[in-house]
Amino acid sequence: MTSAPHPEATPRPPAPPPPPTAEAPAPAPGPGPAGTQPRGADRVLRGAVRHSGGRAAAVLLCSLAAALAALAEPAVLGRSLDLLLAGSPDAPRWVALCTTLIAAEVALDALVALLTGTTNARTTAWLRHRALGRLLTASPHHAAARFAPGDLATRLTANATDAGTFPATAAAALATVVPPLGALAALLLIDLWTAAAFLAGVPLLVLLLRAFARSSSDTVSRYQRVQAAMADRLVEALSGARTIAAAGTTAREQRRVLAPLPELAAEGRTMWLVHGRAVARSSVLMPLLVCVVLAVGGARLASGDLGVGELVAASRYAALAAGVGAVASALGALVRGRAAARRTGELLALTAVPHGRQALPAGGTGTLELRDVTVVRDGTAVLSGVDLRVPGGATAAVVGRSGAGKSLLAAVAGRLADPDDGCVLLDGVRLDRLAPRELRREVGYAFSRPALFGTTVGEAIAFGADPAGPAAVRDAARAAGADGFVERLPDGYDTRLSDAPLSGGEFQRLGLARAFAHAGRLLILDDAMSGLDTVTQRQVERALTEDVRPGTRLVVAHRLSSAARADLVVWLEEGRVRAVGPHRTLWRDPAYRAVFAPPGTEDA
Repeated sequence: MTSAPHPEATPRPPAPPPPPTAEAPAPAPGPGPAGTQPRGADRVLRGAVRHSGGRAAAVLLCSLAAALAALAEPAVLGRSLDLLLAGSPDAPRWVALCTTLIAAEVALDALVALLTGTTNARTTAWLRHRALGRLLTASPHHAAARFAPGDLATRLTANATDAGTFPATAAAALATVVPPLGALAALLLIDLWTAAAFLAGVPLLVLLLRAFARSSSDTVSRYQRVQAAMADRLVEALSGARTIAAAGTTAREQRRVLAPLPELAAEGRTMWLVHGRAVARSSVLMPLLVCVVLAVGGARLASGDLGVGELVAASRYAALAAGVGAVASALGALVRGRAAARRTGELLALTAVPHGRQALPAGGTGTLELRDVTVVRDGTAVLSGVDLRVPGGATAAVVGRSGAGKSLLAAVAGRLADPDDGCVLLDGVRLDRLAPRELRREVGYAFSRPALFGTTVGEAIAFGADPAGPAAVRDAARAAGADGFVERLPDGYDTRLSDAPLSGGEFQRLGLARAFAHAGRLLILDDAMSGLDTVTQRQVERALTEDVRPGTRLVVAHRLSSAARADLVVWLEEGRVRAVGPHRTLWRDPAYRAVFAPPGTEDA
């Protein structure tokens, strides 16, 4: 039997939402797979290069200048040697030029190191700022569903750091190619036979670098995934440290957290083995080519086709051309940066919650309406066709068994989550059309497990888009029943949160105080009084009526007393509104009474 609905809370007939306009943009699709694809990483890297373009260009220019100085050194050194051997009066001038080139190369290398460090730091900070901003502006439910805490920490720290090195590394890598190519061109100008001897081994080097790039990309990606999995397990263990200690499962949790360590070690060994093989092979191949060049050059010197200075220059240019093997190191850094950018890009692929620009009408009382609201999670409708109207100034208790969708209804009512179908209105204005500051100023929340932000207890209560003043903080704390224990803390409201020994109920009261300090025309309490004793809960409920700014209250309730004191009750069952009405009317229904009965006693 379904009880008669409350006359002021009659479910309204469904009304389709109006088409999107400039004020109410169409909700963007959720995070798609783009961030997991290589093109997602490329977009991140292009953005990073654009952001650090000036600094990366400076790295490139200084690296090129150092490379050109290195290229000029062998020719100048060879010429100086020939002039010294010939006793030419121009020899000191060439020696001075050679010294200047060496000093310039050293100074430019130092400047490149400095510019690289600052570019990496600034690019990493920019990537973290963008990723964190996108994470915080996305729907909390979508972000939490996609990323575990430890995985998020890894993406925002280690992965962002690796991705942040890409612009400077790419600039330096471009300059790294100049000395070998320039040296090869100089060899061709000095002597075709020595150049041909060197070119004989270049195809082998190209195949080596190609295989390295392919293998390194796969191993780096696997290593980063395992690293994130370990970080996530560690965060879980730290957040449940008291439970682990009480259960006596410390050793078991230690084994669980470290279980991926052998896989991480294996991937790490594979990663560095691939890198080591590439470097080792190039390190063997290049000196062999230099030896061949020297052998050919020596034969050419013996036949009189090369001079001593030319042989010295050819040997130096062969050594510079052999430096193409160093490209493997730069290539490895680029591969690691690209793999990390792919993971950071998945955060940037999150869709920010769209907002409008409207304001609520002046003098509104906080009338809340849900019209044909449906929310789907993992292909299942968690809320289905919810139609509800809560009159302005009324207190509505949302009740139902576990899993009925109470907390999700509370999230949708204040736009912490958007419905997949239908719309939510406050005083006749759709929530998705409100300006974000207007929305958060007029819609407040208190949760069962509040997170406190700020350095001191007072700052934690004042925390909000418009921080509350000291008087408002104290009034809110008194209304939440928190003023007494706060005053007993060593420094009262100035006590550091880290030095305040707070119980679960005290945490809840501070969360309530923060919500009361910023109360607007709609205040949503998501099981926010579950940790309070009965006496304190009654005091808070009385203060909520008498001392907090008047407005509409939506209370997710598990206690019978909360439902009994509400103006009306919203009874949820399997994601649908089964009935809406006063508690005393609904109480006639045995199924409603069973909602509050202890498990196993429904039929007693």
